Amino acid sequence: MTPLVSGPAHAEDPVTAELRPGWRLPDGDHMAALHLQLAPGWKTYWRAPGEAGIPPVFDWSNSSNVARVTALWPTPHVFRQSGARSVGYKGELVLPLRIASTGGPVTLEANMMIGVCSDICVPQTLHVTAVLPDSTSVDPMIAAALAEAPFTAREARVSAVRCTVSPAKGGVKLRAEIDMPAIPGPEETVVEAGQPELWASEPKTRRKGNTLISETRLMHMEGKPFALDRSKLRFTVLGESQAVDIQGCG
Repeated sequence: MTPLVSGPAHAEDPVTAELRPGWRLPDGDHMAALHLQLAPGWKTYWRAPGEAGIPPVFDWSNSSNVARVTALWPTPHVFRQSGARSVGYKGELVLPLRIASTGGPVTLEANMMIGVCSDICVPQTLHVTAVLPDSTSVDPMIAAALAEAPFTAREARVSAVRCTVSPAKGGVKLRAEIDMPAIPGPEETVVEAGQPELWASEPKTRRKGNTLISETRLMHMEGKPFALDRSKLRFTVLGESQAVDIQGCG
C-alpha cells in the first residue's frame, strides 16, 4: 500500500516526511518507518543531538490501536561546525519504528517537531499518517536501516563498564571506563543520563589500551541537586562507520 504523506510541499523546503507502512512481525508487533528526505546541504538530528542540535519530539497520541512505538535509531554521524558538535544524519533518515498494538487495525499518526540545519537551524513541524497493512512482506529500505543499528555491548565485546562520580560546579563529573576493543576511525562518545531532567555536556574521550575513557559533566536543567541512577546511563561509542550502544555502568 502507498503511505499517506504530508510535510513541506515545495521542493525548496529542507525536509519532507512519509511513513513507510512496513510489515507484520511474527509476534504480532509491526515494523514500520519514518522516512525523512533532506534537501542538499541540510541535516537533521539523532535522539541525543549534541550541544549544537535540536532534539526530535514525536507525538503518537492520535494513533489508533497503538500501545507503544519504539524508535530503533540507525548509527548517526558526528558533525562539527564553529567548534560545536552535533550528532545526526544528512541526505535522508529511515527511522525504523516497532509498534505494539492493542488489537484491531492500526493507524499510525505522528505529529513531530524536528530540527534541520544548513547554514542556519530551523525547527520543522511535520504530520504523517498511514494505515498499517496485515502483510508479512518485508520492506528492504526498512530492513537496511535496521542493519545499520549500533552494535550491542555484547556484540562489541564490551567486558566491563566502570563509573566514577565526583562533585563538580553545578552538578557532577562522570568518568566512565569502558573495556572494549577499538572500533574503526576516531572514537567519540555520547552520554545520555536516562533522566529527562539531567543534561550531559560533550564528553572528552580518549583510549588507554583496551579501555575507552569518557569524561563528562551532568547537570540538572533547573540547577537543582539530584541523585544519579547509574543503571539508566547510556553510552554510545561512535566511530567512522560503526557504533556501540552500552546501557548502565557499575
